[in-house]
Amino acid sequence: MSWPPKMAVTIGGGGGGVWDNVVEITKAAQEKGSDPLLWAVQVSSSLNSAGVCLPSVELAHVLVSYICWDNNFPLLWKVIPSRRIRPAAYRLYMELLKRHVFTLKYQIRGPDYQKVMKSIDAVLHLSQIFGLPASEPGILVVEYIFSVVWQLLDASLDDEGLLELTPERKSRWPTEPLEMEIDGYDEESTEYHEKLQIMNTVTAIEIIGQFLQNKVTSRIIFLACQNLPTHWLAFIQRIRLLGANSSALSNSKILTPKDLMQLTSDARNVLSREHKTSSQQNFHAVIAFGSLASFAGLCHGASPSALWLPLDLVLEDAMDGYQVNATSAIEIITGLIKTLKAINGTTWHDTFLGLWIAALRLVQRERDPIEGPMPRLDPRLCMLFSITTLVISDLIGEEESAPIDETECGSTNHQIEKKIPGKRRNDLVSSLQVLGDYQGLLTPPRSVVSAANQAAAKAMLFVSGINVGSAYFECINMKDMPVNCSGNMRHLIVEACIARNLLDTSAYFWPGYVNGRINQVPHSMAQVPWSAFMKGAPLTPVMINALVSSPASSLAELEKIFELAVEGSDEEKMSAATILCGASLIRGWNIQEHTVQFITRLLSPPAPADYDGVDSHLIGYAPMLNILIVGIASVDIVQIFSLHGLVPQLAGSLMPICEVFGSCVPNVSWTLPTGEEFTAHAVFSNAFALLLKLWRFNHPPIEHGVGDVPTVGSQLTPEYLLSVRNSHLVSSESIHKDRNKKRLSAVASSSSPKPIFVESFPKLKVWYRQHQRCIAATLSGLVHGTQVHQTVDGLLNMMFRKINRGSQSLTSVTSGSSGSPGPGNEDNPLRPKLPAWDILEAVPFVVDAALTACAHGRLSPRELATGLKDLADFLPASLATIVSYFSAEVSRGVWKPAFMNGMDWPSPAANLSNVEEHIKKILSATGVDIPSLAAGGSFPATLPLPLAAFASLTITYKIDKASERFLNLAGPALESLAAGCPWPCMPIVASLWTQKAKRWFDFLVFSASRTVFLHNSDAVVQLLKSSFTAALGLNTNPISSNGGVGALLGHGFGSHFCGGISPVAPGILYLRVYRSIRDIVFITGEILSLLMHSVREIALTGLPREKLEKLKTTKNGMRYGQVSFAAAMTRVKLAASLGASLVWLSGGLGLVQTLIKETLPSWFISVHRSEQQGSEGLVAMLGGYALAYFALLCGAFAWGVDSSSSASKRRPKILGTHLEFLASALDGKISLGCDWATWRAYVSGFVSLMVGCTPTWVLEVDVEVLKRLSRGLRQWNEEELALALLGIGGVGTMGAAAELIIEKDL
Repeated sequence: MSWPPKMAVTIGGGGGGVWDNVVEITKAAQEKGSDPLLWAVQVSSSLNSAGVCLPSVELAHVLVSYICWDNNFPLLWKVIPSRRIRPAAYRLYMELLKRHVFTLKYQIRGPDYQKVMKSIDAVLHLSQIFGLPASEPGILVVEYIFSVVWQLLDASLDDEGLLELTPERKSRWPTEPLEMEIDGYDEESTEYHEKLQIMNTVTAIEIIGQFLQNKVTSRIIFLACQNLPTHWLAFIQRIRLLGANSSALSNSKILTPKDLMQLTSDARNVLSREHKTSSQQNFHAVIAFGSLASFAGLCHGASPSALWLPLDLVLEDAMDGYQVNATSAIEIITGLIKTLKAINGTTWHDTFLGLWIAALRLVQRERDPIEGPMPRLDPRLCMLFSITTLVISDLIGEEESAPIDETECGSTNHQIEKKIPGKRRNDLVSSLQVLGDYQGLLTPPRSVVSAANQAAAKAMLFVSGINVGSAYFECINMKDMPVNCSGNMRHLIVEACIARNLLDTSAYFWPGYVNGRINQVPHSMAQVPWSAFMKGAPLTPVMINALVSSPASSLAELEKIFELAVEGSDEEKMSAATILCGASLIRGWNIQEHTVQFITRLLSPPAPADYDGVDSHLIGYAPMLNILIVGIASVDIVQIFSLHGLVPQLAGSLMPICEVFGSCVPNVSWTLPTGEEFTAHAVFSNAFALLLKLWRFNHPPIEHGVGDVPTVGSQLTPEYLLSVRNSHLVSSESIHKDRNKKRLSAVASSSSPKPIFVESFPKLKVWYRQHQRCIAATLSGLVHGTQVHQTVDGLLNMMFRKINRGSQSLTSVTSGSSGSPGPGNEDNPLRPKLPAWDILEAVPFVVDAALTACAHGRLSPRELATGLKDLADFLPASLATIVSYFSAEVSRGVWKPAFMNGMDWPSPAANLSNVEEHIKKILSATGVDIPSLAAGGSFPATLPLPLAAFASLTITYKIDKASERFLNLAGPALESLAAGCPWPCMPIVASLWTQKAKRWFDFLVFSASRTVFLHNSDAVVQLLKSSFTAALGLNTNPISSNGGVGALLGHGFGSHFCGGISPVAPGILYLRVYRSIRDIVFITGEILSLLMHSVREIALTGLPREKLEKLKTTKNGMRYGQVSFAAAMTRVKLAASLGASLVWLSGGLGLVQTLIKETLPSWFISVHRSEQQGSEGLVAMLGGYALAYFALLCGAFAWGVDSSSSASKRRPKILGTHLEFLASALDGKISLGCDWATWRAYVSGFVSLMVGCTPTWVLEVDVEVLKRLSRGLRQWNEEELALALLGIGGVGTMGAAAELIIEKDL
């Protein structure tokens, strides 16, 4: 410190006494030029004599008032700029820092604490420098401590000439004295001063180390790290510069460069909890679950693989063919992976390994699937080889494209790993190397064996030094290979990764990857079709068939086919479309994302530049469009498009096709290369049938709503699909960062760069509104003499031309009109030459007239079915409107039943008892009672008339490829229709269909078994209970006593095990049932009850009674039986994970928000009777932790752990409401009925998980709520947890966090 010139002294207050003496001592020292150290000793002695304790606010006030001159610029703060010419003053300043800055507790307890901090801010302008409000003294404390360390840092860099190496090349703080100040001093530069300057630099660096080492100041500094990321980045760059280049640091005896760098690298852990309290110690077992040291096999064992149970459920749920998803599986799985990694605290190695194993289990679960109109093996292989690989590719790309110089801690997430380029890529490599140890999961299904062997052969040839193009390997005869080249699923996974540049060919040299080497190319190898095509071979029929049969091996090959489809002749366009819908789409896993994108783009061909026709340009593309639409119409391929997220775009491409071709009169036909002719009706019907598969068109628009958010099922409307499609066009920063969104955006933009709305398609809109009215209300509106009435008459005459019913037409039954049946010769009727939309408008009235005629005996059931089949054959798209009508009429219940007696209507008697036995076997693992199907006495099997008519119609279809796309539309509708009718309608329908399609028996029986749960909520509860019992291993069944994923999901379903149809695992049943449960809200309460029941079972069966008693009497609840307690916590976590997964899957975002906003608060307020002895202790505590994990997981599944998803926008409101409830209860404003131990465990557990796993959430919560929560936790002696909460709460809680750190010496 240096002395100012003489000046007038003004002392506020009373003056005189001890403070006058201080001023006199200071003036004398100034006049004599005394050493500041001597002055300090004299002042201290004077104050001690007067009984004044140090530190003293009054002393600071006196000295500041004296030292400052008229412009109030403090000379005291010129110590650092004057450190070279006044090294002794600088040394004194640092000694005073060391003495007082580490005893902040006494400073903040003083009565003038706020006044002092405001004075410091007024002098140093900290609020202005850091851009934070000066509303709280705690914030100023953080800024002051941070600024002091930063000034010492910049001074040290300046002293060693390193400041020039910073990006700014200067300090933001004064580090050099002004010239006028230098001239004012006459101190000689002595050798002593030079040595003191060198020592001061070392001391300053050591003090920086002390600030970073001290428990209190280090946490305060890292509050700055959390909340001042830009400043922290500049600060940390200077620290690294000092650590790498400082000679003074190298000369320090107490601090090394490594120590300094380690202190700053621990930024993420400084505010972490130390689990001092007993509840935190117990909960540590929940969040510290461990790494994936081992995995269970396919069907047995509850192990760390249970960490990924939600992933197994989501992957299996994506295979449900009853409904496609508008959201890409890549987006869903990526979000889920990030959530599970954050909450489980696993490495990327373990995360990738868990993902691969879950995907392999998905394939192995249905490696030999049953037959039927449902997704089979191909979508599962797509999930493993294409979707999973793209998920990992996007995660690796996200890391490697991130800015390198990101802050190591910041306000977004203080637990995010430091971005190290290639870290995730290396973890992918290690996970795939370890994956080779799981041979039981790697055995390829029969249809994949050839591809796996070729992948293994390719690797063997490469390591043998024989490098041939990948396209040759399909021509290798494995018998010609001199060594065993049997491959497995890992070989195909590695090939998928290499194709997407995630791995290179060094993977072929992994230990055990190949079985040996060979010396020469097998003589059977020859040029393959794709290679010949790339070299210019013409597209002959033989070549086309070859390209259809074998998948393309590279993007370049696909691009050449796509170019032909865009620019080639009409014949080349058709050939290219056929090839794209072949093996490249089904089995081209390495390029599948490009294949589906090319097909989607071709469905929206641009108008030629010179096109000036009146009709739509799409008509000119009719042959190619029809080939594409038919080629992607199968259940498997629709599911593949859904997994890739292209359903919205597919809907946007199909709507204009339907609009155009549905408006055409079918007077023009086209011929395919096969010789088949087709008209505009065929193109329309194929496109319309495919479009309707993309949403649940035969269900009411709003089946069931939850809170303010409709369920996922009810969102699948044309409007919703187009809104999702249009959202892909929006250019935003998130799209550029998200590789999946970027892909979807590119496809949407290439098809149509402008938004699409239903209003753009007036004909489609009219049909859709009629469809909605048909479902919602009784059919009406047919006016005699109108064009619609004439069309109805014409269609009825076409359908029933061989029936002689006199002069009255069938329409008179419903319309009340009379007259002749209309023009036309019954023996040779002319089919109406009308646009498809006009026909569809008339179909509901046609079907209504026919059904009414049948009900009144004017038509026999056989004639009704035959007539409806003629209508569907004439315009296959009419099947959709028939479905709409029958669905509506069944729900009205006004039709008399049809007796399925084998005379008027077909009889199910031949198969009904067999179906009943198989349903019982399927459900035997659930404990659900099945009502008897046997029709006793004089009461034969009956169906509601509309259902009987529709079932009879579907039975008329042949089970062949031509009918497949329409049966895929009618099948789910028939099942939904039957499921909505009283029991046993669906088993009766299944019995009828099994007589026609015996190879579909397993599928039909399983479909019938699903309906048991749709008529009985108790059966649903029993199914949920069975799911918990199986997953947790709480039953006595030796097959599933170990619990885990295998017991929950089993082998899927089918008759390919044990020589006949086997019991279906409860998890599979629930995943295939929940979408049809109308009252889904009650599921939440049942899952909550089952979770708490499971916790009691785990605690009381997993821990013997004597251990329970001893565990409750120990000091911290963990010392006795620690292994048993950890095992119990593992199973509690598994139960909560299962419950959260089922809630999220069942009701999506809406159900989760209802749970958090309403269900949980109500549960805590209600009084719960203890069902087991001892539940007031350990069991109650375990229940609280289970609820905490359950609630947080539900929120994380629905909202994500970060703010990247659109659903996260709803999080602040719901989470804020829940935390307000917690805070109010802690404040004593809400009376609770639950056990106190449960409540405490829940609050501390939920906050712990939120702080440790989802810190982004905390930033969205109101600051005052966070402070109230913190105060409540401190009342429970949870200071560390209270600090952690405040520490990540943003600037608003930074001051409170700093004061808590100082006050509690945390």
